[in-house]
Amino acid sequence: MELTANALQVLKARYLLKDGEGNVIESPEEMFERIALAVAEAELEYGEDRSFWSERFLELMSSLRFLPNSPAIMNAGKPLGQLAACFVLPVEDSIPSIFGTLKNAAMILQSGGGTGFSFSRLRPRADMVRSTGGISSGPVSFMKIYNTATDVIKQGGARRGANMGILRVDHPDILEFIRVKRDSAELGNFNISVALTDAFMEALNRGESYNLVNPRSGLVVGELAARLVFDEIVTSAWMSGDPGVVFIDRINRANPTPNIGEIESTNPCGEQPLLPYEACVLGSLNLERYVKDGSLDYPSLGEDVRTAVRFLDDVIDVNCYPVPAVERMHKGNRKIGLGVMGWADTLILLALPYNYGKSFALAREVMGFIRDVSRNASAELAEQRGVFPNFPGSIHDRPGLPGLRNATATTIAPTGTISTIAGCSSGIEPLFAIAYKRMVLDTELTEINGCFVEVARQRGFWSAELMREVQRRGVLRGVRGVPPDVRRLFRTALEIPPADHIEMQAAFQEFTDNAVSKTINLPNRAKREEVAKACLLAYEKGCKGITVFRYGSRRGTLVRFEDVD
Repeated sequence: MELTANALQVLKARYLLKDGEGNVIESPEEMFERIALAVAEAELEYGEDRSFWSERFLELMSSLRFLPNSPAIMNAGKPLGQLAACFVLPVEDSIPSIFGTLKNAAMILQSGGGTGFSFSRLRPRADMVRSTGGISSGPVSFMKIYNTATDVIKQGGARRGANMGILRVDHPDILEFIRVKRDSAELGNFNISVALTDAFMEALNRGESYNLVNPRSGLVVGELAARLVFDEIVTSAWMSGDPGVVFIDRINRANPTPNIGEIESTNPCGEQPLLPYEACVLGSLNLERYVKDGSLDYPSLGEDVRTAVRFLDDVIDVNCYPVPAVERMHKGNRKIGLGVMGWADTLILLALPYNYGKSFALAREVMGFIRDVSRNASAELAEQRGVFPNFPGSIHDRPGLPGLRNATATTIAPTGTISTIAGCSSGIEPLFAIAYKRMVLDTELTEINGCFVEVARQRGFWSAELMREVQRRGVLRGVRGVPPDVRRLFRTALEIPPADHIEMQAAFQEFTDNAVSKTINLPNRAKREEVAKACLLAYEKGCKGITVFRYGSRRGTLVRFEDVD
C-alpha cells in the first residue's frame, strides 16, 4: 500500500487494533479487510453476495480512493461497532432532559462520535423555575457542565472530545453565549455557532432591532439592535475563532423531512445539519486519484461514487447505535454524506491555482457530477431495498421524482485525519502551507507537500537548501529560486483572499445536499471588518454557515510554521 510515514504513524496511534498492553496487532491491510468484511455483512440482509461486495469495498479503500469517517475505521468489526461520526441530540428545558442528553452524549463521545446540541430551548438566565421557586442559570452554565464531562470522557483517547453548541440569535442570553469563548479557558471541547435567522439578517440589513423571545413562554421579552449583536459576533470570531454562524432558516429550507421535525443543530464541524436524535455516516473520495493525463477520469469517479454510496448505506444497517432513539431516527431517514478530499492537490495536478475562475467552475462541475451520480445510486438502491422509511411526505416524495434510499447523499467534511491516511490535502481546503508541523493527538507530524517536491524536481529548482527554507517559512513567499507560476499554483490558505475562500465554499454548497465544512483563513493582521465582510458574503453567496479563523487568535493552534503574518 502507498502509505506515507505520517499515515502509518496516525494509523498506529488511532486505528490499528492493539492488544491488552497497547501493542499494535494489525497491519493496515488487515484493518481495511476488517472494515470491508464488517460493512459487507449488510449485503446478506438483501440476499447479495457478501464476498463480492467486501472485495469491492476493500479495493476502493486500500487504493486510498475512498475512506469512511474515523469511527468506521476504528470500530468496524469490533464489539463496540459504532460507525457513525455525526450526531445531534435534543436538549429540552428540564433537568431530566439536560442530564439525560448528557448521558447519551457520553456514550456517543466514548464511541468516537461527535455531538451537536441546540441549547435554544433552555430558559434564559434569571428566569423563574416554578417547581423550586428558584431562578435559572441559563444555557451557557449547562454548556460548561457538558464541557467538563467531555474532558473526563476524552472519547476513550481515540479522538478529541468534539461538540457543537448552537444558540438562536433571538434567545435572551445570546450576548453571553457570543462572548463566552473570549476567555480561552472556557468551553475548550466545544465549537459554538449562532443560529442566524432570515429575520435577523433583514433587521441587520435595515439597521433595525429585532425581538428576543423567551423559549419557556414564547413571549417577546426584549429587543436588541441587530448591528450590535452582529458586531459582537464579529469581535468574538476575530478574537478566538468562535462563534461561527449557521443560517438556520436556509438550512431548514433544505431539510429533506420537514414533516418529521425542524433542524436546530449540526455536528461539531458544521457540515452536517441533523434533526434531534439523528445521525449520519460520512465518507470521502480522494479526487487526486482520478487525475489522469491532465484531466479528471469521470467514468472511474462515477463508478466509485456508486460503490461508496452502497458502502455508506450498508454502514447504517451494521452500525451498533449507543442510543435507541438515534437508531430509530437514522434508520428512518438513512442519511449519508459522501464528500471529497484532496481538492487542493487535484487543482495543482491540473495546473489550476486555487483561487481562479476555472477552479471555481470545476468545483461546480465535479460536485454536480457527484451529486447526480450519488442520487442515482440511491435511487437504484431504493428499487432493490426500498425507500427510506420517512420518504412519504419528504421533499423527495413528488410526482415524477424517483424514490430514494437516503434522505441525503452528499456532505463536504473536513477529513482532517483520513486525508493524512490517504496522503492528500484536507477536504476542499487550499494547502494551509507547503510545509508545516501539526499535532495529531499527542503526536507532532511534519507535513511537506509531495506535489511541490515533485514539481521542484521536475522543473530543476529543487535543492536541500531550498527545502529547508520552505520548511522554515511554510510558504513560498520570500523563498528565492521558485518560478512565479509555481508560486501562483502553490498559493496557501493565508495568501488567498477571504472572498475566494467563500466562493469555493459556495461552489461546492450549490451541489451538496447537506453542508460544507470550510475554514475562512485570515492572517493574524486581519481586521474585524474583514470578518464582518466574510460573514455577509457567505450569506449572500448561499452558504449554510461560515467559520472564520484568524491565525494565532487561539492558543494551542494545531498547525504552525514561522511565516504566519
